[in-house]
Amino acid sequence: MSDAAQRLADLVAAARRAGADAAEAMLAEGRSVSVQRRLGALEQVERAESRDIGLRVFVGRRQAVVATTDDSPAGFARLAERAVAMARAVPEDPHAGLAEAPDGATDLAARLAALDLVSPGEPDVATLDARAAAAEEAALAVPGVTNSEGASADWGIAAVTIVGSNGFAGAYARTSHGVSATALAGSGTAMERDYDYATAVHPEDLEDAAAIGRRAGEQAVARLNPRRPRTATMPVVYHPRVAASLLSHLAAAINGAAVARGTTFLKDALGQRLFTPGIAVHDDPTRRRGLRSRPFDAEGIAGRPRAVIEDGVLTTWILDCRSARMLGMATTGHAARGVSSVPAPTTTNLWLAPGSVSPEALMADIAEGLYVTELIGMGINMVTGDYSRGAAGFMIRDGARAEPVSEITIAGNLKEMFARLVPADDLRFRRGTDAPTIRIDGLTVAGR
Repeated sequence: MSDAAQRLADLVAAARRAGADAAEAMLAEGRSVSVQRRLGALEQVERAESRDIGLRVFVGRRQAVVATTDDSPAGFARLAERAVAMARAVPEDPHAGLAEAPDGATDLAARLAALDLVSPGEPDVATLDARAAAAEEAALAVPGVTNSEGASADWGIAAVTIVGSNGFAGAYARTSHGVSATALAGSGTAMERDYDYATAVHPEDLEDAAAIGRRAGEQAVARLNPRRPRTATMPVVYHPRVAASLLSHLAAAINGAAVARGTTFLKDALGQRLFTPGIAVHDDPTRRRGLRSRPFDAEGIAGRPRAVIEDGVLTTWILDCRSARMLGMATTGHAARGVSSVPAPTTTNLWLAPGSVSPEALMADIAEGLYVTELIGMGINMVTGDYSRGAAGFMIRDGARAEPVSEITIAGNLKEMFARLVPADDLRFRRGTDAPTIRIDGLTVAGR
């Protein structure tokens, strides 16, 4: 057992001595370095380090969580006593408790090797600065770009160790490398901005910084002189960077906690067809070098690939132990938590499987439509599925992208939108929740 795991085991033992029937301790450690450049000058270098411990205790079905930055064993007894006292003061939760059979430590070393979640070494500031400089220089070199909000590059490593009185003990770490750029085009009140970024677990998988900057600049220039289109019902095509938001809405609607409370429009949809045949949505915490990959969840349950949507049919809820007990089901291994919070269900690497046609072919038959590149606000009613969001992008005319537009609202209902959703073939894994270009017909576009 590592030194960190042994300390957590000592904290769990202190909780049991203080009167807890069960306990779980979590250590979250992190280091990060970031640089920020603007107009050719290095503006900021930031380094952060953190080390936090959380203790979750149970007295019967009463639960409490405490957190500290002090990992000295001398304070464990007091921390445990406070946690137990808190648990005794709160109401019972009949569904609270540790996982009955955590399996996330089985073959952990082999599974971690297969996931490949840690890149060796820490990049120096000069390396990060060079990435940021390449991104900004490429953005500023785009004709029509007049200013820059800057470019940044960062690196970080996060490590998690969990030990529970149910016999679970496990740890893993994950690195991240990122680069971003934001460019401005035009002048005065006619300026437009746009951005691009990339993140990867390993630096060799990170998209070229100059490509990121160039794309940010080109997108900003393309948005100049936007119009406000007429109000109409029309096909809407979502660029991949905003198409993923539809997956996020799906994930929220099938979250076990929302299902158990009955606060989602999909509360009765398990086993039903939500999408057209052939549509698939995957969640896979075991994807090699995935941005949200992990060998086990926050309750010690091993991660497993799942087809959340298979051939258009909803096959599963997203569950942690508590929501699973509320629904009379088994956890799907989707628990996530911080050191000061209780577990809650959340997705990992989530993506919509690509379709069979290119984005160009997907919109080729659209006489008039909207191509969305930016969404604003969160006007989503998860109880009814009603959808209303501000947007900007481009008109589609005779099958091709046309003039830029802004100050518009897209409205519909998510259940109806899912049923009409058609994906293109351009899926790329860039953000953890990913989708290709998506087309949805029959949405209301409110403009002038």
